[in-house]
Amino acid sequence: MHKKTLAFSLAVAGLLVACATQLPEAEVEKRAEAAYEQAFTNSGRADMIARLKQDETQQLCTRYRSNPAKEIADRIEKSQLLTIEYPASGRLMGDWRLGEKIAQDGWGLRFTDNDPKRPNGGNCYACHRLAPQELSFGTIGPSLYQFGKQRGTSEAIQRYTYGKIYNAQAFAACSNMPRFGHNKVLTQEQITHVVALLLDPASPVNK
Repeated sequence: MHKKTLAFSLAVAGLLVACATQLPEAEVEKRAEAAYEQAFTNSGRADMIARLKQDETQQLCTRYRSNPAKEIADRIEKSQLLTIEYPASGRLMGDWRLGEKIAQDGWGLRFTDNDPKRPNGGNCYACHRLAPQELSFGTIGPSLYQFGKQRGTSEAIQRYTYGKIYNAQAFAACSNMPRFGHNKVLTQEQITHVVALLLDPASPVNK
C-alpha cells in the first residue's frame, strides 16, 4: 500500500475510534484536519493544501450550510462585491471565439496539470448548457443558452456578467459557482472573452 494511502487510512481509523469513544468535538475536528492534510499534497499547479484553508466567506457558508440568514447573505455579497476588479481599459467584452475555447477547456489547477505556461480553462460546460450543438453538459448551474439574446448587451449587463464570473458570491451568497477572478483561476482578459461568448449576438450561445 502507498505510504500516503496507508497514513490516510490510519488517520480515518483514528477518527472512527475518536467518534466511538466520544472525544470532545474540538479534538475530533483537530484530528480530521490532520487526516485531510496527510491525504492532500501539492503537485504540479494544484496547491491542494491551500485549498483546505477557508476564507471568511467560505467559513460562513460552511457554518450555515450554504443557506445563511438574509443579514449574513447580505454581508457576504457586500464584502465580495468589493473584491471585483474590472479591466482598466473599461472593455468588458472580448472575443467570443476565445471565450468558447476557455469555456470548453478544463485545464488548470489539477494535480495532473504540470505545464505552468498553459493558461487555465473555465470548464463552464461542466455545469451549464451553452450552445445547442453540445451533446453533453452539466446541470448544476442554469442553462446559459441564449443568455445574451434574452438580456441584450448593455453596459449594465456586461458589467453584471463580468462580475458574476469574477466572483459569483457578490451576487448570490454561498453560490456553487467558482470565484474565477477572485481566486485567479481566470485572468481579467479571459473573463472578458467569456463575457463575449455569453453576450455577443454572433456567439453560438445566442443562435
